[in-house]
Amino acid sequence: MAVAVVIMLVDSHCHLDLIDLAPYQGDISQLLTQAHEAGVESMLCVSIDLESYPRMLGLVEGRRDVFVSVGVHPNDRDRHEPSPEALAELAAHPQNVAIGETGLDYFREDGDMRWQQERFRCHIRAAKLAGKPLIIHTREAREDTIRILKEEGADEVGGVLHCFTESWEMAQAGMALGFYVSFSGIVTFKNADELRDVARQVPLDRMLIETDSPYLAPVPHRGKPNEPKYVGKVCELIAELRGIEPEELARITRDNFYRLFAAATPPA
Repeated sequence: MAVAVVIMLVDSHCHLDLIDLAPYQGDISQLLTQAHEAGVESMLCVSIDLESYPRMLGLVEGRRDVFVSVGVHPNDRDRHEPSPEALAELAAHPQNVAIGETGLDYFREDGDMRWQQERFRCHIRAAKLAGKPLIIHTREAREDTIRILKEEGADEVGGVLHCFTESWEMAQAGMALGFYVSFSGIVTFKNADELRDVARQVPLDRMLIETDSPYLAPVPHRGKPNEPKYVGKVCELIAELRGIEPEELARITRDNFYRLFAAATPPA
């Protein structure tokens, strides 16, 4: 009898609190059960604002298969601006493993971007206070993102360039500062040839995979709500690009996750 190969995946970036739970009768445990049945061992539920953070934390608090981060997304101009000390205090929660997501997004915003840059600097300082890595969102802000990471000494804590869609040159610049590069369902899209070229080049020991659910569902689920259970499709596509088995890439990215997010421990 053939022995089934068990793939142990980690979804390194999702927003469980934003997923519509109606198909699961409002019960997040059903959604997580389906993720586990698809081979997903753990998930990192990422914060985008402090107003919804208590609800997000309450949704998953006490679970050993879900970790959290705390931060304010760069796109939300009118959000409360936290201090580094306040963020670091929130990051002391035992399930918290990171600061973010944070960064720069010049795609949706224009004009004077100093407010966004100052928020970014605040998060980097919080990460250094907390001793935890950063989750970086960057879009059409390559030079400023790398410049501020350097100026603030972000290499002291490292982190991940999440949902990466930028150039190979930016990936190299980020990795030179100790950052990992994470690929989402975008890498499976038909028009993502340049991104697939980056995925072929990033060293395997610096790679993560994610869903960014409920957004950016991978092919063949594109256009539908995304969930952690679909992270395996990202794994399969990149494994094909690299000429290795999905099981091997799953193991590598899983190990990378626990190496980067040192406060996270695999579920027993």
